[in-house]
Amino acid sequence: MIIGACTIELFIYEANSLKDKRQVVKSIIGKIQSRFNVSIAEVGLNDTWRKSIIGFACVSNDTAHTNSIISNVINFIENDGRVEITNYDIEIL
Repeated sequence: MIIGACTIELFIYEANSLKDKRQVVKSIIGKIQSRFNVSIAEVGLNDTWRKSIIGFACVSNDTAHTNSIISNVINFIENDGRVEITNYDIEIL
């Protein structure tokens, strides 16, 4: 069993309040859950308006498949014009 985990730090352009931020983050999380079938949640910077840390994990029996899923999720977030990835950390267990 291969477990892939990733934390992504985001800068949110459109957020002028916590409500705006949560709307963007929830939208991204929902789209990723339905498209990639990973476990995902906001895991840090909950009270900061323009920044967020999202963590997600996937389980597979193949390292290449796990890497592929993580890369696809990162690319999906990068292509969303509402946010910018400022940092990310990947762990394969």
